[in-house]
Amino acid sequence: MDEEIKKNILKTGTSILGIVCRDGIVMAADRQVTAGTIVMSKVEKKVWPINHYLVIAGCGIAADIQRVPRILGAELRLKELRTKQRPSVKEAASLLMNMNYSGIRQMSMIPQQAGFLIGGVNEDGLAELYTVEPAGSIIKVEDYDANFGSGMPFILGFLERQYKKGISVKEGVELAIEAIKSSTQRDTGSGYGMDIFTITKDGINKVFDKEIVSELK
Repeated sequence: MDEEIKKNILKTGTSILGIVCRDGIVMAADRQVTAGTIVMSKVEKKVWPINHYLVIAGCGIAADIQRVPRILGAELRLKELRTKQRPSVKEAASLLMNMNYSGIRQMSMIPQQAGFLIGGVNEDGLAELYTVEPAGSIIKVEDYDANFGSGMPFILGFLERQYKKGISVKEGVELAIEAIKSSTQRDTGSGYGMDIFTITKDGINKVFDKEIVSELK
């Protein structure tokens, strides 16, 4: 099963990333959606807010990437209404972990196949980033991650040399731009644009929304 997950994730294509900064989290993604060797969409959003303090990014099967965050957002809202307390970033990541774990292990002709990054800011102002891989394990990210998108090797290779502990959100945005550019130049499953969000104690901001186009020279 693990081998089958790896094969399908590589087939789907995607570049997502999250960067931990001293004053918040930066999250980014490309826009290309592929089915095998065919580009199905050039404008798909793969990173977006699920409420006023959490941002999620997904890689893998497009239907799961679209479905899971909607369910997660609704479940977090119900939990908040029941407990009268806002769920923490870790609680949100743990719920996402359970959804992924159940989705891959329930009897199904097509099991859930998607990995996610989830970042946000707790009520005390602490920013956190978690990665939830397709089989359901959860890891707190202390620096940066790209989950299991096909652009992961290029993103991690770039950030391995360029990331420095304690960078600002502004510096993180510049790193994210260059990291996504690196993956779209070399990964056939990534391209056509990028979206970047910052999450700080002041809220969520979309700071980059650009199309990548090819031009004759």
